[in-house]
Amino acid sequence: MGMPAHMQPYYAVDEVLAFSDDGNMYELIYGDLVVSIAPPVWHQKTVMRLTHILRDYCQREAVGHVFCVGADLSWGRRDVITQPDVFVLSLKDSGIDRWADVHHVPLIAEVLSPSTARHDRFGKRIVYRDPREATYCIVDADNHLDDVWNPDAQFPRVERGHITWSPPGTSQPLVIVFADLFAES
Repeated sequence: MGMPAHMQPYYAVDEVLAFSDDGNMYELIYGDLVVSIAPPVWHQKTVMRLTHILRDYCQREAVGHVFCVGADLSWGRRDVITQPDVFVLSLKDSGIDRWADVHHVPLIAEVLSPSTARHDRFGKRIVYRDPREATYCIVDADNHLDDVWNPDAQFPRVERGHITWSPPGTSQPLVIVFADLFAES
């Protein structure tokens, strides 16, 4: 049984960053603490494939830098910390030294896991929408589909079979075919 809403603590970034490293992933969604365990192997394989595909595209099109690390993104807020599975850091922010200073993220992708699906679909979607910049992709490996949320969208664009991303100033869109992304090898 969960705690009543009035008893749940409201966390701030400094409190969460002070937690000891116990192997869990801690994220903060507008003061609400979200704790996750390590994702399954298939999840990490999908994240790595997506990272490589995005990296090659972003280098070729000079879009930005691709990361798949626990980055503690907060957009300068005191009540938000997220660790996206994969994200593109805009060239505008290429000289930053701290994750807290990141403000320009044109693409964020989360690969759904059973333990994080609810937060990825709801809480994180709102956090990623608020800066009004990032395209947010929720990759559902089980159903081979992708919910694409553009910054001002009320509803996602659901893509089946492939993901398409067209950042401004590029010569061609990136098309990721799910058969490649979810390959067994």
